[in-house]
Amino acid sequence: MKALVKFAGIPRSTYYDLVKRMNRPDLDADLKEEIKAIYEEHEGRYGYRRIRDELANRGQKVNHKKVQRIMKELGLKCVVRMKKYKSYKGNVGKIAPNILDRNFKADAPNEKWVTDITEFKLFGEKLYLSPVLDLFNGEIITYTIGSRPTYSLVSDMLDKAFERLPEHHQLLMHSDQGWHYQMNKYRRALESRGIVQSMSRKGNCYDNSVMENFFGIMKSEFLYMREFESIEHFKIELEKYINYYNTKRIKAKLKTSPVQYRTHFTQAA
Repeated sequence: MKALVKFAGIPRSTYYDLVKRMNRPDLDADLKEEIKAIYEEHEGRYGYRRIRDELANRGQKVNHKKVQRIMKELGLKCVVRMKKYKSYKGNVGKIAPNILDRNFKADAPNEKWVTDITEFKLFGEKLYLSPVLDLFNGEIITYTIGSRPTYSLVSDMLDKAFERLPEHHQLLMHSDQGWHYQMNKYRRALESRGIVQSMSRKGNCYDNSVMENFFGIMKSEFLYMREFESIEHFKIELEKYINYYNTKRIKAKLKTSPVQYRTHFTQAA
């Protein structure tokens, strides 16, 4: 060893300092195990910020830079985003004003909902997903999925969403200018429940960016990470993912999952 150290031109003091460090116990060993466990539990969907938040929820306050450094050491990387289905076909009905106007903050549940449609391609077939998201906590209220982007995809989604809506509310429902949302049937359905309709400006995806962001997250965390045996298997796993997204996955701004955030709000009210 002495000959090797001499050959490498390393000072003796440097060599013994390195040996001493190598024999020193790793003070972060338990933390590394915890970080790795959280990463694996969420199937690689969490970056260092969400892992930091989850550690805080478990009673461990750790600086985000330290979590980032440890994840880099362990080779743990968050996975990542797809093309949007466009349902705009010109004016086929009435265009509602952009009342939401990118004010994505809601002070309570059921004040502002957003909706849109996205497309999947699986096994040579297309599937269309129509969810509703509450801007209060980012929770997916409900969704429908079908093999064709027909109006019933949206009307069934509305029927399911209305079941979650309390009798007394002041709800604003926002969408893009897709043909489904311009139809008289859709507008009358909202009016019948006292819901105010809002639409993005033509060709402006930023006016509904929260819904767009959800689609990006869902595709990068679920669609691109998994292999499916069939369309039915995909639907089963999608239901599991949305349940996970609502009840378990930490939303960075909330520091908790959407359902936990809503529960805390309801209990405090």
